[in-house]
Amino acid sequence: MISTNSTELHTKSAAGDSLPTATTAQSVAKISQDFDTALTQLEQAAVFAKERYQTDVFQLAGQLLQSNEGMLALQQYAQRFDAAGVFHKGPWEHPDKLMPQLVGGGLLGETVYPVLESLSELRMLAIATGKSEHAQMSAQQAIQFLRDVIINNLDLMFGDSSEASRQRPQIFARAQRLLNLIAAQIPMAGLRDEVVAEIGFIQAQRPILVQRSIDLIHYAERLPKQDEAAVSSELLETYVRALGKPGPLSQASADLTDYRRLLRTAESHQIEAECKAFAYTLQETGLSNPWHAVLLRFLGRQHPELLAMALGVNDYGIATISEDESLAVDLLRVAITPATHAAIYGFAGLLERGLLNRPAVAAGLRRLVDLDIHPEVTKLLLENYPKGHGLTANMILLAGTFSVLGQPLGIGQGHNPTCQAARGISLWSRHEPNYLLELIATAARNDLVEIEFEGVQLSSADLLGGVAGGKIDARLDPVSRLLVPHLDRLYDEFMRRAALRGEDGHKWVNRALYGRQIASGFASILDITGCVSGYEDFLRLFYASHHPDYNDEHELIYPNPVGLLITDIHGRLLGPHAVSILRVATDTDNKLRIYFFNPNNEGRQNWGQDIKPTVSGHGEVPGESSLPFEQFVSRLYAYHYSPYETGDAFAVTAEALQRIESMARSSWGEAYTWL
Repeated sequence: MISTNSTELHTKSAAGDSLPTATTAQSVAKISQDFDTALTQLEQAAVFAKERYQTDVFQLAGQLLQSNEGMLALQQYAQRFDAAGVFHKGPWEHPDKLMPQLVGGGLLGETVYPVLESLSELRMLAIATGKSEHAQMSAQQAIQFLRDVIINNLDLMFGDSSEASRQRPQIFARAQRLLNLIAAQIPMAGLRDEVVAEIGFIQAQRPILVQRSIDLIHYAERLPKQDEAAVSSELLETYVRALGKPGPLSQASADLTDYRRLLRTAESHQIEAECKAFAYTLQETGLSNPWHAVLLRFLGRQHPELLAMALGVNDYGIATISEDESLAVDLLRVAITPATHAAIYGFAGLLERGLLNRPAVAAGLRRLVDLDIHPEVTKLLLENYPKGHGLTANMILLAGTFSVLGQPLGIGQGHNPTCQAARGISLWSRHEPNYLLELIATAARNDLVEIEFEGVQLSSADLLGGVAGGKIDARLDPVSRLLVPHLDRLYDEFMRRAALRGEDGHKWVNRALYGRQIASGFASILDITGCVSGYEDFLRLFYASHHPDYNDEHELIYPNPVGLLITDIHGRLLGPHAVSILRVATDTDNKLRIYFFNPNNEGRQNWGQDIKPTVSGHGEVPGESSLPFEQFVSRLYAYHYSPYETGDAFAVTAEALQRIESMARSSWGEAYTWL
């Protein structure tokens, strides 16, 4: 539980071992005195000389942060930090421009950065508790910021052990002390509700990778129940059941082996009750568990007619199983095990899409069962799974393929600058599953991918680098782990070959990479010099090709790969990002919105100017993000269109164009020259 008394802060490292206290009470007093002297010197220094005196402040602060007593002593000076110039000319200078989701990385950083991050949080805590005032940050805003920091770093606050924490115990222990100090001094009522809501927002997108949600569920259970809403309590119970034992028989079992035994001796009504319980939590949350895998494998052997019930699939899924029950059972028994249970939701989605009834897809899945997988690929696929589960690379690859085909909008790029590759995998999964299966088989068997660019067949095996520089974060689903390195190198080479044509290379690269279904027309506002050019015509053409009031009611048939200029919470440019427009439609409030696939693992952001993509509540299907039409267009810099399906560009009102241009110029537009 979270300590509610600052004198009860944890003194153990993240690994659980007691840390030697770096400072006795006497030494804390001495260092505090030295810190006071250093801070006073910084206060009195001229503005141009501040940086010269900051180093002593940082060094002494680092010593005080080594213990609970030192941190409490340091907190007493926090209201002086801003005026003294502790953050002068640094990233932490303006508290209103800080982002809570970045705090964890700062606390675990190298050199002086964790000290500065800690000082920044103590400054924020002083504002939150009324000990300090700031013109751009109210006490309530500071409280919410710190609550968001806690939600984003519950693993640090609870001191959960990890390989990283074992390697750097003092760094993690310092972060834990700070977060517990914050939790002890700000209002914590309702925090559990916020965590449960966060889980709901994540799972509304039905991601393939759900470890973040799983962690939050476990942390929510450990948070104190302060003014918890009844609906949050019920939701959390559902999430907990989804990860554990939803059915009566599973609840009565000691372990998976015992559960298997109970199923074999259960009566028909008990088995049906078990199926319904697992199906409910699966479909309600998108989460599965090892017991569900045991149940499905048992049903495949003994009661295949109950598979649809246990998966909770719709009529299409029921029909798919009925049409070729033996194939569904065979694939399930190969790929769905307790260790690969995360693929169960994808398997259900695959069935609901009716993909097993497509001969080419069925053949492609069968091929993966006994495909001769390249040794390097085998190593790559196995490294994300623990040993001792009897898994083979083929089982992992097939399970991963279930997830990608069943959750095409749940694909994410991970911590990689590879939005183009993730967007491609999602697009092919939805519209060209045969092609995607061919790519998967080729990459797994030969450790390469070949795609033609303007008549030249290019192989990823002959290319180096890529946008990610060859460094791909391993926390991806198995199919992405397999394909992204190859697609990233090919995309980078395509862009290199199109670089000197005087126009945005995506005009040619997108069609070559994603397929000829991409519309041939292309518009971009960034000219060869990097200036913004022809913005009004760019907007009018987008309206004429995408807005139902101006495009002669031509509906979008194939996802449109477009480029956005992403901004932070303050509207400042972060950089370009690749998404796909999926549809344009009115929401439940009759407001026109653009629904899109965002491969960055999190469809919600705050792009400044009150532009906040949502993932639910406005007619989104799982995996979609959406924004009101004008807000989305204000971040658009490139798109495809069909020259034969455009309407009346001239009819778009000047007022609408002016609103969009105003949002663009005052956000990302400040980083560009406008012609």
